[in-house]
Order: sequence, then structure tokens, then C-alpha cells
Amino acid sequence: MKIILSPSKSLKNRIPQSNYNYTRPLLISEAEDLAIQLKSKTMPELKELMKISLDLAQLNFERFQNWNTPFTLENSSPCGWMFSGDAYRGLDYASFSDMDVAYSQKTLRILNGFYGILRPLDLIQPYRLEMGLKINLSNNFKNLYKFWGNKITNTINDEISQDEVIVNLASNEYFKAINTKILKGNIVNCNFKEVRGGELKMIASFAKKARGLMTRYIIENQLENADDLLGFNSEGYVYNPSQSKDNFLLFTR
Repeated sequence: MKIILSPSKSLKNRIPQSNYNYTRPLLISEAEDLAIQLKSKTMPELKELMKISLDLAQLNFERFQNWNTPFTLENSSPCGWMFSGDAYRGLDYASFSDMDVAYSQKTLRILNGFYGILRPLDLIQPYRLEMGLKINLSNNFKNLYKFWGNKITNTINDEISQDEVIVNLASNEYFKAINTKILKGNIVNCNFKEVRGGELKMIASFAKKARGLMTRYIIENQLENADDLLGFNSEGYVYNPSQSKDNFLLFTR
């Protein structure tokens, strides 16, 4: 089983770690290419490009200027500990056992605008680059989807078998970076909704956290089959068979 998750814009400060065998991003060469192009941007250009505040523009200007390889524990941190958005509060990676961390390294894949695809033990340096950002890059790439092309999909295909279960817990913005026409495996999409006033509603912050909770559930229980997902019941969510079909599973509370 492979889990596909989005990254988070919010990052924790660099977290020293020394207990594991860390890895480098599989598509680091492409990230180096992007870094060169982003280093050429001025702070005002980044502010306009990313539609962010002056303070965030200054922060990310400095991040890109300081970005360099090779990654070491002195200048980088493993991404499993660094991401800190809603999904990662549900995942709570820092509380995993050594066994969970080892399993997550084989199972969890995090789509990423800057690094392409990440494993939890991959070292990264701080950045901000959303996959859906409209940005003109060298070689006439008009956006990051064009830049990454099939590289992310091919990387996943290199790791999986034809009938492997792929649990999509990523947002549409990020999952669009995968070419499902050539992707191996069987995709299972999971969604999460709340009962409000007698209706089912998707509340973004709750749904994001639930994606992290589901990721944790899969890793802790080392699930292998799609049917095993139906037992998910963290924080009141339960499988809703009447609203689910085929490869789309809905969990409600």
C-alpha cells in the first residue's frame, strides 16, 4: 500500500534528529533546478508571484537564497517532522515509534511543488512553493505541473506493483501532479465530511486533519488491503457505505 498526501505550507523550525538513516529527495536534481530559478527572484517579485505578505516574502526570499546542497543534519531536517499543517497535526509524526517510522518510509509519499515527491525521512530545507502556483520557468514550462511532467508518476511507478493499493489523501491541487492514465496500482480516494444541520458538509480544516488521522491509522496498523480502511474510526469518523462507491470512500461524523 502507498499513501499519497499533500505537504503543508507551515513548517516547523529545523529539528535536529539523529536516530535514523536519513535519505535525500528522489528528485533532488529537479529541486536544484527550481532553486536556481527562484534564487533569481527579488523579494518584491516573490511577494507578487506567491500573493503573500511582505513578511512572508522576506522569509521565503531568504530561504531560497540560503538553499544549498548537499543536505546534511546541520542544514536540513527530515520532512516528516517539519510539516505542521492540519493534516500533520492529525498525523502527529513526532509520536511515532521506530517501527512506525520505518513503515512510513516505505508507505507514505508526500507530493510537493518544490521537491516533487518526498518520503518522511527525506531531508529538506525550508521553502514555499505551492503546486498550483502559476509561474513561468525556463524551457517554456508555464507551471509546475508542466515542469514535473510524468516524473512524479514514474517515481511512484518504480516503487509499486500493478495491483498495489494507492490511498489518495492528497488535495486536488497536488493529486493533479500525478498522471493517473499511466499510474500503476488501484487508486482508492478517501474523503471526510461533517453532519451539519442534517446535511453532509466538507469543512476544509477538519478534512485535512482527518487525512492525517487516516494516514496514521494505516501506518500504525500496517494496512495492506482497501477493505482494511473501512475500520477507520478516529475522532468520531465512521465509514459511510451509503455515500461511498467503487474506489471512493466517505467517512462522516
